[in-house]
Amino acid sequence: MKLKLWFSFLFLYGIHDVRCSHGFWTANVPTKISALQGSCVVIPCTYTYPKPTSKKILNRWRGFWRKGNKIVATNLPKWKLNKEYKKRTQFLGNLQARNCTMLLDGIRKTDVGQFYFRIEMPQYKSFSYTNNTVSIDVLRDPQPPSLSVRVKDDKVSASCSVSHSCPSIPPKFSWSRSGTTTYRSKRLDKWKWETVSTLTFHPRPSDFNKRLNCTVLYRGGRQAKNSTILYTW
Repeated sequence: MKLKLWFSFLFLYGIHDVRCSHGFWTANVPTKISALQGSCVVIPCTYTYPKPTSKKILNRWRGFWRKGNKIVATNLPKWKLNKEYKKRTQFLGNLQARNCTMLLDGIRKTDVGQFYFRIEMPQYKSFSYTNNTVSIDVLRDPQPPSLSVRVKDDKVSASCSVSHSCPSIPPKFSWSRSGTTTYRSKRLDKWKWETVSTLTFHPRPSDFNKRLNCTVLYRGGRQAKNSTILYTW
């Protein structure tokens, strides 16, 4: 996956490293994430552990994301994952910086359920964060996009927006009218993102009393549409 540049942005602006231990085994993850079937989800994750009493320098970390007894993602490149998750997951976090973020792509109905993180430090201890689980709710169909239109100084500006869980491959937008389009994305909370497409054009008489359509294509092929009618002013 050609995601390196996007994830560099993601870590810089959205996911903060945990630099100090609070004396407990704790994973900071969302408790529930809604993801569209066929799309992807980035599960943000940071973890802490008690300060070791030994003066040994920790320089080996093994991280595993699990669902029940299945290992779904790991930072170990040669690890053979379960066939159900092979090539669908990517371990994004830097374990030395206590970041355990994971990408799950091609969301399936069978992904419904709870995931948890496990850390193994051979020079210290291992721990499964089973009290800090992430539950994925798989959505079959996307919600219609939000659509707004503003007319000013003989110019129409229409904005079409959706929220989603796949910042690495955001939804694609198409309009029924040509014009100048711009795109922007922003983070709404730990896991949810918003992407907005804005269409700007100078209207012709034929544009009025006619529907203006915005169609959104999500990762995995699902679509959603909304429309509005331009009225003369």
